Amino acid sequence: MKNFTHEVQETSNWLSKHGAVKNNGMTRLLYAPEWISAQKALKNAFEHSGLNAYYDDIGNLFGQIKGSKYPNQVILSGSHIDTVVNGGNLDGQFGIEAAYIALDYLQKTYGQPLRTLEVVSLAEEEGSRFPYAYWGSKNVVGIAKSEDVKSISDAEGINFVDAMTTAGFQFRPAHQPIRNDIKTFVELHIEQGNVLEREQTTIGVVNNIVGQRRYSITLKGEANHAGTTPMGYRKDTICAFSRICFESTEKAKQYGDPLVLTFGRVVPHPNTVNVVPGQTDFTLDCRHTDKQILVQFTEIIENDIQRICQEMGITAEINLWMDESPIPMNNELVEFVKTICEENKYSYKVMHSGAGHDSQIFAPHIPTVMMFVPSINGISHNPAEATKLADLAEGVKLLTEVLYKLAYIE
Repeated sequence: MKNFTHEVQETSNWLSKHGAVKNNGMTRLLYAPEWISAQKALKNAFEHSGLNAYYDDIGNLFGQIKGSKYPNQVILSGSHIDTVVNGGNLDGQFGIEAAYIALDYLQKTYGQPLRTLEVVSLAEEEGSRFPYAYWGSKNVVGIAKSEDVKSISDAEGINFVDAMTTAGFQFRPAHQPIRNDIKTFVELHIEQGNVLEREQTTIGVVNNIVGQRRYSITLKGEANHAGTTPMGYRKDTICAFSRICFESTEKAKQYGDPLVLTFGRVVPHPNTVNVVPGQTDFTLDCRHTDKQILVQFTEIIENDIQRICQEMGITAEINLWMDESPIPMNNELVEFVKTICEENKYSYKVMHSGAGHDSQIFAPHIPTVMMFVPSINGISHNPAEATKLADLAEGVKLLTEVLYKLAYIE
């Protein structure tokens, strides 16, 4: 199998122009102009390589090589095209690039496969623009519900449906049958952690993806004058938040790995220097590989939030908007990838994923496997997100070998 260093560099260079911001960052939000531009650029690239390129109703983009013997057995590979705000250019994007490079190489080298090969650029995974995640993959497997997004808006007040229709897409018709031709889903991704780098290992074969619960929480107290309101009379929501943050974080440390807890967004109101903040909105993200422990811990935190607020004369509105269970990958496919790694002398380890991925949406419906390449210093969701070019090329090489055996071998 060839070295794909040149192809990785070249593909990343042109795709990374779509959504690029200052300091080498990337902002490409669902249905935004940068997202539209990236999908169009990929569609043109797919067509130029001789792939049959097409969108589904909501904007997932596919590039297809039809199978000669088993056209209705699709081997699908790719990831998501959207990013977080001011993120990097590997999270999601690399998985699409890798699948595109692999399909282009396989078609030119071996011709038509026995089974259909498809690369997918999934519309959305991050939940960065709207409070809804995995819109792309959930539509592919038929579990997305239009009622869940019809009333939600982004930070600028733009409604989800308006953004979708403006971008040229629409809901999947209710009578439209769910795809039943996908035989396997394979996702290559950067690790977004530093396990592989610390252990000087090139490939991670993922056997499990953590469950996660995400909350949007609003504390309501009383806004008042910063100079004339005595400390004992205040209903200060930032003080309440600080207690919640500290106590919850200490409890998370006591639980230990692999439980993680993050307060990622905090917005006090009116957010000015001389007013006691009468309202604070914040988010909470908690993850674990064991669903029972995840639920148990977050229920403790919910009770703690209510207790602290009651003690301080403040109310709390708690909205659990994501509740994803830990998801195992297909064991046969994990063993299949391990065998390829051993036969070709890849440096690899079997590991769980601490981040959520589209693979966890596919896995309950379609046999799924996921592979990682290292992240430098474990940094992701950040302009500094990076992986050594040699490691990226090794990941593409492994993916190509996996797809070859899945699609070209009887």
